[in-house]
Amino acid sequence: MLKYGDMLVNFLLKTRERSAAFWLSILLIAIGCLPVPGHAQKLEKYKKLWEDQALMEKIDDDIETFRKQDAVIKVVSEDGEPLAGAQIQVKQLTHEFLFGCNLFMLKGFSTEKENRKYETAFLKINNFATVPFYWSDLEPEQGKVRFGKDSEVIYRRPPPDLCVEWATEHNVTLKGHPLAWHSWYPDWLPDDRQEVTRLLADRFAQIARRYAKRIKIWDVVNESLVRPVNRVLPEDYLAWSFKEADRRFEPDNNLMINEVTRISHKYLREDSQYYLQIMNLKLRGIRFDGIGFQFHTWSINPDDIGPGKDYDPWQLLDTYALYGRFGKPLYITEITIPTAGEGKQAQEMQAYFARNLYRLWFSVPRMAGITWWNLADGTAYAKENKQRGGLLDEQLEPKASYQALDRLINHDWKTATEGETSANGIFSFRGFCGQYAVTVKYKNITKGFSIDVSKDKDVYHPLILKERLER
Repeated sequence: MLKYGDMLVNFLLKTRERSAAFWLSILLIAIGCLPVPGHAQKLEKYKKLWEDQALMEKIDDDIETFRKQDAVIKVVSEDGEPLAGAQIQVKQLTHEFLFGCNLFMLKGFSTEKENRKYETAFLKINNFATVPFYWSDLEPEQGKVRFGKDSEVIYRRPPPDLCVEWATEHNVTLKGHPLAWHSWYPDWLPDDRQEVTRLLADRFAQIARRYAKRIKIWDVVNESLVRPVNRVLPEDYLAWSFKEADRRFEPDNNLMINEVTRISHKYLREDSQYYLQIMNLKLRGIRFDGIGFQFHTWSINPDDIGPGKDYDPWQLLDTYALYGRFGKPLYITEITIPTAGEGKQAQEMQAYFARNLYRLWFSVPRMAGITWWNLADGTAYAKENKQRGGLLDEQLEPKASYQALDRLINHDWKTATEGETSANGIFSFRGFCGQYAVTVKYKNITKGFSIDVSKDKDVYHPLILKERLER
């Protein structure tokens, strides 16, 4: 590990760029993951980047403001009489906010034991899953689409029907990814623009007929700002894709745009390239319903292992505030944070970054979902496995990062409380948005209820005890 410290010292002496990788690499040393003797005092100030008191207070305050909602429970008898002194227990069961991973390894392991282990780990921290609709793998042979759950097996490409069935059973929200992308193009596509446009329109229509009512969120176009100029695509590709999706899909589908990390997070205020692209859609009156930001940090070098190179926490907040002006939900759609090095310290470093980022993202007013990309090490696409960017290790055991997110999602960000109703039958609390189980005990009656706490729903929850009460 000391050789990494020497590398970082050289990096610090040479670089003039104050990138996030720079700051977070210093953090790495400052928190003890990569010790560099003699530099502790100099580097201590950089540790404060993510532990800055003003930043932490803002994140905490915004989580309290934007992720929680007041709830007022009123317990009454069947004839409407308020019941004072009723014992109330409230426990949050689910999140309204979407925490997810891709579902590319569903039933994809060699043993049923591994499959069960993967699914159990997935469901413990996630209520959201990305389903693969990559054209070349969904339709490897023209006209033979792999929708059915008994379709030919392709690694990391479970058939959509299988994903839908599993998600329905486990109450997991799905996102289809993607409808249109210049990559993963079928080999059988012609080089004729008119014919490609017709075939892509057929693809949209076929997918919409089968899944629009069952999968509510869709990446309509993926990574359009890095597409090669020689790729044969429909004329006015981005606009065409969103118009076609609007025509084919349901009004309540969320039709999203998604872009790579280096562009979606390149913050140049109103001149940001991604912002201008989305503004173009808006000014043309073209429907789009959500904005996606990838967050892949591929390097495994210790001097730029930190997430991203062009922003710090405050700039991240500025970036999301800029895109929040569109009034649409924002999503962190694909996260890879590598595990650099071996052993406990390397895992703790990944967990440190993950926890800080999730807290920041969860605090953003317009943020609606966060998706870690590959749940387990060894299940990424080809060369990306060297990053070991999973939350589980190769044996599907939880890493420190998984444990850190589990604590946030299932402990810090879940509400449980109890008390008794007032003279007018009221019990009030403030909790994270989601579904709750409420148990009411009054005299000889114990009854369970379910309520939804949401910014979009009434804060008032009347609970009626219809059973015969002892007098």
